[in-house]
Amino acid sequence: MKNRRQFVLALTAGLVALAVIITPVIAEELFGVITIVDVDAKKVTVVTKDGDETVVATNDDTEIVTGKGDKVDLEQLSKSVKKSKDAGKKGVFAKVSHENKVASKIFIFTKKKEANP
Repeated sequence: MKNRRQFVLALTAGLVALAVIITPVIAEELFGVITIVDVDAKKVTVVTKDGDETVVATNDDTEIVTGKGDKVDLEQLSKSVKKSKDAGKKGVFAKVSHENKVASKIFIFTKKKEANP
């Protein structure tokens, strides 16, 4: 009985310690529309569904991926946002993973084209 109790206690303590260590490592995720891309300053402005505007910096390690899996750079993202705005949209819908407002990954959602009947 004593061995089982010690095992359960050790297992619980280990899981709690693991949760405490891993939690800060998980990056924050921001879902919203990228409205402004400043290529020179390497910054992206994201407007969430609530209307909150957040400016996130990028660096050389920031990975920008489209829905098709293609990797793009900040200039191509800027062109895509401009094209969306010219089409009457607010910008490009994306998921931005960041830590301390520095983006590690930007995933750009692409709208699926409707099949012609």
